[in-house]
Amino acid sequence: MSTLDTGLTIIRNASQRVSKANGWMGNAFKGWMPTGLYARALLIMIVPMVMLQTVVAFVFMERHWNTVTRHLSAAVVADIAGLIDIYKTFPQDKDRTQLKRIAQQRLGLVIDFLPPGDMPSPGPKPFFSLLDQSLSGQISRQVSRPFWIDTVGKSNLVEIRIQLDDAVMRVFAQRSRAYASQSEIFIFWMLGTSSILLIVAVLFLRNQIKPILRLADAAESFGKGREEPNFRPRGAREVRRAAQAFLEMKARVERSIEQRTAMLAGVSHDLRTILTRFKLELALIGDSPEVDGMRKDVDEMSGMLEAYLAFARGDSGEVAQPTDMAMALEELRSDAERHGHVATVTFHGLPVVTVKPAAFKRCIANLVTNAARYAKTVAITGHRDHRYLTVTIDDDGPGIPADMREEVFKPFLRLDDARNQDEGGTGLGLAIARDIARSHGGDITLSDSPMGGLRAAVRVPV
Repeated sequence: MSTLDTGLTIIRNASQRVSKANGWMGNAFKGWMPTGLYARALLIMIVPMVMLQTVVAFVFMERHWNTVTRHLSAAVVADIAGLIDIYKTFPQDKDRTQLKRIAQQRLGLVIDFLPPGDMPSPGPKPFFSLLDQSLSGQISRQVSRPFWIDTVGKSNLVEIRIQLDDAVMRVFAQRSRAYASQSEIFIFWMLGTSSILLIVAVLFLRNQIKPILRLADAAESFGKGREEPNFRPRGAREVRRAAQAFLEMKARVERSIEQRTAMLAGVSHDLRTILTRFKLELALIGDSPEVDGMRKDVDEMSGMLEAYLAFARGDSGEVAQPTDMAMALEELRSDAERHGHVATVTFHGLPVVTVKPAAFKRCIANLVTNAARYAKTVAITGHRDHRYLTVTIDDDGPGIPADMREEVFKPFLRLDDARNQDEGGTGLGLAIARDIARSHGGDITLSDSPMGGLRAAVRVPV
């Protein structure tokens, strides 16, 4: 292997490690990120604003505040050093009257002189006092004498005591002369205006997010077979465009269903007319074994026609409304027992669920009828939580092979030995049931039952 190949292998391995680390960090970061659009948009606004203000505040504190405070402190200490030089150079001013006058009138300082031993003991240093640090450093450099300062005792004055040869000079200076006092005002205004702007931005963002949430709710309601009468496009241009596209799609789907239903209703009407003629002609012929067979065929054709129309119509035209599912399941149990079957019903949770009552009852009835046709005992169980309504129908019949449990939902499919083979039926019972369940935003699944037969589970969102 050449040196170039070795280098390429090393680079490839390193890039793979970096890619894995990047993927791990990305997954870890996604775990901390909020999932909602509103929360993410807030982070997009808040994080840059906080970072910008942090950088601005740091630069201001580090450069402007520190620099200005240091220069102000140096100027005050330079004035004090000049007064000390005058005090040492001109001793003829015994009572220091002229020196005090010059300090107050020309320099804005109030000074007096104390006995030599009148020097307080050093006190505790205030935590992070920029003024205390700056004054102490300037006095040490410019005066080079023992000193004592008090920057916290009085709010608007700074007291400085300096040990001289025969006295202690006490100086009172305005805090504003040695300290950049406007810095707190700057920070206050920066935080205050940022908070106000952030509140305004949050309110505007909430108004922008609301149309998206309404669009999501409308799409979810349509998926559950429910209407959203007050929905209309609102918000930004892109959101309005998405909402308009949803409304157009909804109208096309509903129009397609209506056209299919109207076409099959017309076909059904024509075929019913012909079948009615057959029945009248058979009634006029009289009774005979051949006529009885023809009547049976006509009745079977009428049943098949009704089943076809029911499958094509689905649950169109019915409005979803709160329905007591415990009572509906109890009615299905009573119907099964009237036909000589053993059935039980159990329901857990709040029984009131918003569904299309007649359609959903037909969905469950098809499953119960299919189970009762091939089993002796049927157990119906309902469970409702905060998200889903689940209805399971268990039986002790022969069941359906696992590889055919999806095939039996196909329209008109009739397996030779399958339990969905209706005697004289059309093979549409399970197809109609699944079509109704999916129109409610749910589905039907088949699995093994604890009773030994088949379990059909219907789950729809509430």
